Amino acid sequence: MCPYCKGLGYVRADVPVGHPDFGKLFPCTCRLAEMARQRIERLRALGNLDALAHMTFETFVPEGHGLPLQKRENLRHAYETARAFAEAPSGWLLIKGGYGCGKTHLAAAIANRCIERGQPVLFVTVPDLLDHLRATFAPTSPITYDERFEQVRTAPVLILDDLGTEAPTPWAQEKLFQILNYRYNARLPTVITTNHELEEIPLRIRSRLVDPDLTQIVTILAPDYRQVGPSEGSDLGSLDLHAHQTFGTFDLREGELPREEAENLRRAVEIAQAFAQEPEGWLVFTGEHGCGKTHLAAAIANEWVRQGHPVLFVFVPDLLDHLRATFAPTSLVPFDKRFEEVRRAPYLVLDALGTESATPWAREKLYQIFEYRYNARLPTVVTTATPIDKLDPQLATRMVDVSRSTLFAILAPAYLGGTRRRRKRGKKRS
Repeated sequence: MCPYCKGLGYVRADVPVGHPDFGKLFPCTCRLAEMARQRIERLRALGNLDALAHMTFETFVPEGHGLPLQKRENLRHAYETARAFAEAPSGWLLIKGGYGCGKTHLAAAIANRCIERGQPVLFVTVPDLLDHLRATFAPTSPITYDERFEQVRTAPVLILDDLGTEAPTPWAQEKLFQILNYRYNARLPTVITTNHELEEIPLRIRSRLVDPDLTQIVTILAPDYRQVGPSEGSDLGSLDLHAHQTFGTFDLREGELPREEAENLRRAVEIAQAFAQEPEGWLVFTGEHGCGKTHLAAAIANEWVRQGHPVLFVFVPDLLDHLRATFAPTSLVPFDKRFEEVRRAPYLVLDALGTESATPWAREKLYQIFEYRYNARLPTVVTTATPIDKLDPQLATRMVDVSRSTLFAILAPAYLGGTRRRRKRGKKRS
């Protein structure tokens, strides 16, 4: 029996008549711990955090799997930043990165650590959050919309996972803005994860995310940890078919080409080698079929793999076939994941642009890939036998921008064996 409330669970404040609290009942101290526990359980159930109980800082691998030094250091920094936030939640933490890079694990680890310390926390994916809000309009809902909305908006610590994966309806954007704007003004601790660039997030919401006085932004560069290693690449790619095409096996065709074409080809190799060592912006090779474009693009990709980078080398018509295949009922990969895999690839080689079927859908997808990588300045190599002025103007304008792209035309004709082939024929004749 509690000596204060005698088992009732509530007490009256000892205040004089006329005081605002006179006659009011307040929870007794014996009930506060139980009420706090119940609140934590409700928030935990709302975010389905029990399913993520294994995602802790102890089970996270801050060195990643087979990452080069720069990406290991980057992932370690993200881990340490998240861990520091979990120990003393303050301000906002925005974690950006591609699929499978560890964003959700770190966000769930923060939530699990808060719960260990007895601090109420709400962890919820953004699409689920919006579904929870919509569900309150059902006649059988045990909670009203206002109660649920207030529960989210005022959560002591709120973790929103996968911002940007929700359906971008006006209602959804309005609710998200109201939640984030309230928490922004109240400076409530908030963690947000997204695989989108800031420029892709609606302006009203983005303006709340980028305040440097409130928000720490961490960008994880590591690729999907579920891939065995960076040299494995993606099942989209075909680099394994070009493993023999390196700078060491490239034939400069000495003694075969006229001087101008020979110097031009040598210059193409120098440019490719320099780009492989310091990939900055885009490199575009044009020239007729068989002139060496694909060999040089593959040599760059093989050099990147040797350096430990995750590389996607893909034949453009095959890329579009892979994207279309995701719409099949039997597809194991959703379109969004496949598309993002290409669009956000740390190192991308698009071979034989212009040989694809130029349907409106294909042009739209290629433009979206080009536009994203152009704005993000992601290392990209493109080869094409189609004259630039014959390509889709939306793509061509990105490739000819000298501030971000090096465009080089290989003048050599198709390679058919060069001098070695002629020598062999000559030996037979003798």
